Amino acid sequence: MTQLTIRAGPRALKRLREHGLDPADIAVLPGAAGGPKALGLIGLDLAIFGDWLPRAPRVRDLIGASIGAWRFAAVCRSDPLVALNELAKRYSEQRFSGRPSAALVSRSARDLLGAMFRGREQEVLSNPGYRLHVLTVRGRWPLTRDSRMHTPLGFGMAAMANVVGRRHLSHFLDRIVFHDPRGEPPFLRVGSMTPTIGDAIRFDAFHTHAVPLDSENLGEALVASASIPLVLEGVPDIPRAPNGIYWDGGIIDYHLHLPYHRSEGLVLYPHFTDKIVPGWLDKGLPWRRARGEWLDNVVLVSPSREYLAKLPHGKLPDRNDFKRYIDDYDARLVYWRKAMAESARLGDAFLRFAEKPDAARVLPL
Repeated sequence: MTQLTIRAGPRALKRLREHGLDPADIAVLPGAAGGPKALGLIGLDLAIFGDWLPRAPRVRDLIGASIGAWRFAAVCRSDPLVALNELAKRYSEQRFSGRPSAALVSRSARDLLGAMFRGREQEVLSNPGYRLHVLTVRGRWPLTRDSRMHTPLGFGMAAMANVVGRRHLSHFLDRIVFHDPRGEPPFLRVGSMTPTIGDAIRFDAFHTHAVPLDSENLGEALVASASIPLVLEGVPDIPRAPNGIYWDGGIIDYHLHLPYHRSEGLVLYPHFTDKIVPGWLDKGLPWRRARGEWLDNVVLVSPSREYLAKLPHGKLPDRNDFKRYIDDYDARLVYWRKAMAESARLGDAFLRFAEKPDAARVLPL
């Protein structure tokens, strides 16, 4: 267990103590934004989706932003283990010279996703056990255009507003959830939540729009969900969605702090870290951390500090590695492949814990 840190909300911890960790209890899995960090979780993903969850088939909601959405779209293919490995290979082998333009990086993302999912849209959206939900944001006010002037100015203003209060970010961005056509994820079900306002749902400060996925908009939603402003181009006017420019869902939902407590089952969260940071712009604000009843039924599984300390550079792969190895593609690839290979230890540790869970090793979330 030295490889993993496991944290749980109160309801999840009670369930663990009384019944252990049963795959039949898992109803929801979130996938955070984080780019190359996902490569460092590939072994954990393979263990969870290839071995453990198939022991108890049921319908499960997969909710992802950015690379989290890409991982889960791969899981929804008919060959999830092949698809997860293919995604890791294609992502790690991306190659850019110097400082690439947003247009070039966007084209690379589209090529990768096209190779993974073009022609397989119905396969992904009709998976019998998984329901894919993709988080994006849509620009408001100064962010209704993507240009050299509007984009940096708008996101600069948004960042300053976010420091004052996360709620102020809602003046600049809406949350758009592209959901499985067979139903919305549990956190969007109105019930006793704040009633719908027009065509938007309000469960926090942000206007949240629900848009069904289909063969025409799946690819665009996946591109948009990872379109980091100024790094990739914004995605305009996605079919079936409100008109506008779409960007990375992690800007609002970096680590997906959502009302999971609305789900009747447990939430298993394979994550890069043992804390949940609400939005991408909150990374540098240490007081901005997720807490409260929304996390009551969450089991969060992440690499431990001891595990990370033994990796090259003492961390998971990240976007800064593109700059670190800007003139040495081969060295970056060796480093990332090493992190991917080591992650098999995370998967093994998880399966051992799931077989004989020790609640005394579980920390509060």
